[in-house]
This record gives sequence, structure tokens and C-alpha cells, in this order.
Amino acid sequence: MVKPAKRSGAGFTTAAGSRSRVFRSSKTVTKQDRCRFFGQSPNSRQSRDGVYAATSSYPQGRDNAMSESITQFVGIDVAKRSFDVCCLPEESRLSLSYDEQGLSQLLCKLPDKGTCLIVVEATGGYQRRLVAELLDAGHYVAVANPRQVRDFAKGMGILAKTDPIDAKAIAHFGQHVRPRTVEKTPEKQVELEQLVTRRRQLVDHRTAESNRLDTISVKSVRKSIQYVINLLNKQIERIEKDILALLESDDDWKDKRKLLDSVPGIGPVTIVSLLAELPELGLLNRQEIAALAGLAPFNRDSGRFRGRRSIWGGRSSVRSALYMAALTARRCNPVIRQFAERLEAEGKLFKVVITACMRKLLVILNTMVKNNTHWNPKLCQINP
Repeated sequence: MVKPAKRSGAGFTTAAGSRSRVFRSSKTVTKQDRCRFFGQSPNSRQSRDGVYAATSSYPQGRDNAMSESITQFVGIDVAKRSFDVCCLPEESRLSLSYDEQGLSQLLCKLPDKGTCLIVVEATGGYQRRLVAELLDAGHYVAVANPRQVRDFAKGMGILAKTDPIDAKAIAHFGQHVRPRTVEKTPEKQVELEQLVTRRRQLVDHRTAESNRLDTISVKSVRKSIQYVINLLNKQIERIEKDILALLESDDDWKDKRKLLDSVPGIGPVTIVSLLAELPELGLLNRQEIAALAGLAPFNRDSGRFRGRRSIWGGRSSVRSALYMAALTARRCNPVIRQFAERLEAEGKLFKVVITACMRKLLVILNTMVKNNTHWNPKLCQINP
């Protein structure tokens, strides 16, 4: 019988005591389950080692190898007009206004830089100014997924929810989980991301107005709706020109555009969406990039029960762009078309087929960017 490995969180004791131990067979597995994702999900911020040559617009970057120098953990719960702070292990608390004065007071009261890990939740953009100020001051900062922090708090038996309680839960999350720290995002990457987001908002608004136009018969109302649609068209055109000019100003983006544009089925909108919202393209392996985009099938097994594998999490905007690209690639990309026909012949449902095509297309793009190679259907015939 094999002894169970020691858990990394040695400081935690489980409610079940020794019952939580799982004894496994000592026989080695000769063949890996291809549906199983080996390693950690990139969404956990702990999936990669080392430091990247290029920074990302999403929270990942500096490795926490400096953990020996970190003796204090700060959790900050950010709201629109205020934020609450909790510092461990002394559990000192602070509530400040979210303005210049509050940020200055926070920097004065924080421990020395390099000795603390500051963790904040991603709160729809409100955290960006605070994170930038902390990074400029030289502190180690991690941006955590709110769902993970809340699940962690429930696991600790914390069911109540207030701003001070949330700040303490975030601090404990940082102390025990040690999420990955972030680096300051380049200004061009931030600009591209916000331009792409704004374009998507305008397109959604135009679609809503167009749908209203089809149901209106009053002439004056139709004229008003058409006026708004024309205005939105002009705004979208201007945003697209700004995006194109920004891409042309960066040599790295220009090279990636040429690589991605060589793939049948990949259009300008998909290319821009990937460059803006998936800057990790080419930096990860196939399992990690698929999980990051929310296209990796995860297991759902327990005992003799074998659940259906399904995708979960990831970046929805990237999936939306890849969905439209996969629909086109099924018709005009020989590799994706052959792959889809094989799955359909096996009786797979449409959504299963299109999701698999999205994942295969993403893996191909990731490999092309990583190896700096243009589209070659002969190389892509081998299952990536």
C-alpha cells in the first residue's frame, strides 16, 4: 500500500481527519487519458514557471519565487468609492476612500515593499487604478478571481459577507494559495484591449437597434432608429481605423497579424480579438491555451460514475471570436473541414463538433505563433 503524499497546505486540518486520505494503486498508468487536462489551469495563476519576455494585459507575470522574503499578506476589497484593507498575520484593518487621498494613505500604511503580498479581486475594472499605484510603488500584487476567493472563504466556514470580512478572506487566500503576481501592462496593450471592447459594445448596440427596426411601423420611430444605426456605423468605422493604426505601430503585432491572416477562416475581427484579449497566444502549451480560452474538456468523474466532459470557465470574448472563425473554417479550411466531417460521421452533436473545431483551430494558431511559421496544411494534418 502506498502512503499518501503530504499536502502542500500543511497548516490546514480537514474536518474529516484521516478519512480524507485517498489510497491509490502503485501500478503505473501506461496510457494517458487524452480527455484529461494534466497540470494546472492557467486560470489559477499558478500554471506556469519562469518570467515571460512579454507582458500580458491579463493578470500574470512575476513568479512568486520571492516568497521567502514575504512575511505579510494584505487583502484589499475594492468598491467604487472605497476599499477595505486587512493585513495578516496581525489582522490590522483599514477602510479608506477610493481617491488620491485614500491611495496616498494606503501607500504610507502598507509594509515595506518586497515584504508583503497584496491581493485584490478583479472587480470589473475598479481594481486597475489601485493595482497600477501599488505596482508603481514596487509592491508585489496579485489579482484574484472573485469566485475562487469566495469558494475559499466558504471552505473556511466564512458564510457572512461584508467588505471587512471579504478583505480578511482575501488576505487569507493570499497567505495560503499564494496567487501569481502581476506586472504592469504596457500602455499599448491596454489601449488595444479597450478599443476592441468598445467596438464589441457598439456592434452589440447596433444589432439591438437593427432588431428594433424590423418591428417598428411608425415612420418617425423608424427614422430615429435609423439615425442611431448610422451614427453607430460611423463610430465603429472610426474605432476600426484606430485599431488598425495601433496594430501598425507595433512590429510584434504586425508579424503576428501576418501569421494569423494566412490561416483560412481567420478574419480581421478574430485576429484583433486574439491579439487584444489573448496575448498569451504562443506562450503556452496546447492544454493551457485551451483552458485559458475555456475550450478544454474537464473531467466529471466520481467512483464508478463517469460524467460527461464539458468546457468551463475561460474568456468568453475569445470563444465568441473563435466560434465565428470555426464556422467559416468548417467550409473553407481543409484541415478543419476534414476534422469536422470525421466527428460528424461518428455521430457527434453540432455543438460538440464546433467546440472541437474551435479548440483545434486555437491550438493550430498557438503553435504557429510559438514557432513563428505560416499556415501549412500538411503540418496541420497531424493532430496537434
